[in-house]
Amino acid sequence: MIGGHVIVGYADDLGGRDALALGSAITRLTGGELTIASIYPPGSPGLAVEAQAGLAHAAEELGPAPAEFLTFESRGTGRGLSVLASRIRADLIVVGSASGGQHGRIAIGATSDHLLHRSSEAVMLTPAGFKQPGELDRLTLAYVHRPQCDEAVERVAQAALRLGVPLRLITLDLRVDDPGRLRDDLALAVRLAWETTGIEAEAEVAEGHDVEAAMRTLEWLPGELLVCAASEDAEPHRVFLGELAMKVLRASERPVAVLPRGFS
Repeated sequence: MIGGHVIVGYADDLGGRDALALGSAITRLTGGELTIASIYPPGSPGLAVEAQAGLAHAAEELGPAPAEFLTFESRGTGRGLSVLASRIRADLIVVGSASGGQHGRIAIGATSDHLLHRSSEAVMLTPAGFKQPGELDRLTLAYVHRPQCDEAVERVAQAALRLGVPLRLITLDLRVDDPGRLRDDLALAVRLAWETTGIEAEAEVAEGHDVEAAMRTLEWLPGELLVCAASEDAEPHRVFLGELAMKVLRASERPVAVLPRGFS
């Protein structure tokens, strides 16, 4: 299950503070380790000092919660977080929404774009200004009938079982596929969750003329987390988010976790 060791990509801005709050909340739920990292470019001693100062602010924000604070030199923040996560054996990278995006939604910047297409670890993004409740209310998996999603059903069901929260499986009906087939596929996924963990997953088909319209038909609990599987185009053990999943992520009003292909 993700969350055994969480690394937060921190910048001293709204997105960084959102990521810090979410990463801290995740480790409180899982009992995992927490590392707060600030990435700075090579050959920039002034920015290295700023990164250290930013981490001091992060420590004040975090309070007494145990965490390790690291600065790391890299030519790109996304690349730096991925390399550092591998070195410290973190299994989840948490980042905030890019500045300038819509409040309550996830905006993709250079850092998150890199992670969503190349990370070896699971990636979690939080909507701008999202206030993470103290409890996790439900795990929801966006399901499409393909091997990566079937693997994700098992993993997310196991996580729901361990955390003691309900599991929901959702499929989007964008009026381009056979609705009966979509519901049959979803029923098989519900059965898979039951056979592997004994969890009776909820199942919902969201209908709409596009992804955003379909997502608006779904009800979301305050402490809900949405999970997406990597695209079938992803390399083994890498994140690669496809076009449809990217639209789901942008339309989500809750934090979104993306699992690498072959995640275990």
